[in-house]
Amino acid sequence: MARGAFITIEGGEGAGKSTQARRLVVWLERQGLRAVATREPGGTPTGEQIREIVMHRGPEAWHPLTETLLFFAARREHLDRVILPALAAGRWVVCDRFADSTMAYQGYGAELGPEPIAALYDLVVGAIKPDLTLILDLPLAVARRRLKRRAGASDRFERRRRAFHERVRAGFLAIAAHEPKRCSVIDATQPADAVAAAIERAMRRKFGRRFAGGRA
Repeated sequence: MARGAFITIEGGEGAGKSTQARRLVVWLERQGLRAVATREPGGTPTGEQIREIVMHRGPEAWHPLTETLLFFAARREHLDRVILPALAAGRWVVCDRFADSTMAYQGYGAELGPEPIAALYDLVVGAIKPDLTLILDLPLAVARRRLKRRAGASDRFERRRRAFHERVRAGFLAIAAHEPKRCSVIDATQPADAVAAAIERAMRRKFGRRFAGGRA
């Protein structure tokens, strides 16, 4: 059985990652592929417990290294229990955030630096890399307008200061510049349908032969 593909969707707050992850799974299934939607932190019972702990404390509740260790603990469980078994079974995995978020948020945003994140990645994740990472890029002013319209309480990362989120955005763009073959930057200021169309084009560029004759 052919291995599935591992797709990650990244970006700052308000970029529409969860919406686009759901739409991408539907699109993949229309191509006749079996797809799995998951998220980080989360994806497993342990991961969801860690998500609840980390995402809903005060903005300064954790040292950046503590956050990073918790995210990587959840990630190892996620890989072993969800991502790797699905890929081995020939499924396409669409993950709402993965390790690039840790690099952008803790490495750049919280200024822990890229070296500790890279060292933990080597230890915990190893040689595993997404086949394609879609980075939904959004200026902070647009993101803040969207978040104001969002129902429900904000999480503690959304409540961080402007400078933090500017560093996060710069971090994602730096990741994309460093790995252009893996990463595709998508203009997330567009309407959701246009963003979805841009994602489909990125998918065809990366995996074109696997979608031959598929329906967009």
